[in-house]
Amino acid sequence: MTAKQAWVLALASLASFMMALDSLVVTTALSTIRADLTASVEALEWTVNAYNLVFAVLLLTGAALGDRFGRRRVFTAGLALFSVASAACALSPDIGTLIAARALQGVGAAMVLPLSLTLISAAFPPPQRGRAMGFYLGITGLATFSGPFVGGVIAQGLAWQWIFWLNLPIGLVAIALTARRVAESVGPNHRFDLPGVALVTAGAFGVVWALVRGNAAGWTSVEVLGALLGGVALVIVFVRWEQRTATPMLPMRFFRARAFATANPANFCVFASLYGTLFFLAQYFQTVHGTDALGAGLRLMPWTATLMVCAPIAGALADRYGERRFVVGGLLLQTAGSAWIAVVAGPGTGYGELLPALVVGGIGLTMAMPAAQKAVVAAVRPAEIGQASGVFMMLRILGGVFGVAVAVAVFAAAGGYASPEEFTTGFTAAMGSVAGFAFAGLLIALGMPGRRLATTAVPPRPAGSLSA
Repeated sequence: MTAKQAWVLALASLASFMMALDSLVVTTALSTIRADLTASVEALEWTVNAYNLVFAVLLLTGAALGDRFGRRRVFTAGLALFSVASAACALSPDIGTLIAARALQGVGAAMVLPLSLTLISAAFPPPQRGRAMGFYLGITGLATFSGPFVGGVIAQGLAWQWIFWLNLPIGLVAIALTARRVAESVGPNHRFDLPGVALVTAGAFGVVWALVRGNAAGWTSVEVLGALLGGVALVIVFVRWEQRTATPMLPMRFFRARAFATANPANFCVFASLYGTLFFLAQYFQTVHGTDALGAGLRLMPWTATLMVCAPIAGALADRYGERRFVVGGLLLQTAGSAWIAVVAGPGTGYGELLPALVVGGIGLTMAMPAAQKAVVAAVRPAEIGQASGVFMMLRILGGVFGVAVAVAVFAAAGGYASPEEFTTGFTAAMGSVAGFAFAGLLIALGMPGRRLATTAVPPRPAGSLSA
């Protein structure tokens, strides 16, 4: 690894660390925020959903801006915006201001995270890319591993505002070093696809809004069905536009590459299963085992630790043996771990009985994630990695939103919060849906190509073709 590659990898990983840590520590401090700002449960939910909603719908836009105006420039601007928004969160006098600031954080994250993958993928050739992405996920895993514990400590020992103040020094250091150590680069298109950006942003917003609002407003309500159908219609129009425009932000020919067309939906299922599990595990430990937020975070650490420990190993092995067996094998382990929890979890189940299932599922997720990333970016030409990364990240976040929405709907239909027994009934049903997501991803991943010695990027269509 050259010094230039090391700096790119370190700074991209640092940015990902900052945003992953922020997301997790916020989750563990929600009860403290609710008491301090006298927020309703619905308003408190939006402190999480506002970030995810804006983040998901602007990911492709962030990648497109980087390709058009310079990846380092947009990456740095996103870090600055995220840091400023973090300060606004810390200074929020009421829940409405906090929600607005969280949405602004989502804008900054959408500018940073897809370009962090782009910078890594562009700096490392395919034979080294899996190891680099494994390191990247390992650093992100460090935030995942420590986030629940850090959030509990801050919420109980200091004040919830310090969760956001922590982002400022990290952001300032990352901005200064990026400006000095990362070279500027642009994507293949020098024109900005404004109609494409508008269509995909509006379409994704409609779909995500329906997923977020489905449980509260009703899945058959006019609001949810209208948002869902409108979003899908706009996505279809976006696809047709991208097939016809001379400078698409997302060339549809990417999906003719089997690796791209299978690894992306498989990874969607990976994150649907991951976020569905994460949403309910901490609640299970608090509601059924009677732990506090910090205790629940500590019980999650063996599960989250697998990402930090195993991701670099899995990424490096994917370089040698190919991506398919790691995505398929990883999702098989996650299916087994989730189903295990769904079968054995009960009001009297001890933590030791769940621990092996947590470790098995965590290792499975860790195996699948870096291999899926590598398969996606290896399916396109180096100059198009930014576009591919934007699609990958957007589907990852949408997978998480969809996984939580489905798991919550299943939980609400089967159980509730009235007693540990009722919660356990809903929890085991939700874990069954999580296992279903993992198994669906496994079936999709079976269609991925086997080991490749070099990239199989799809060549561009001849000039004047209507199929981009």
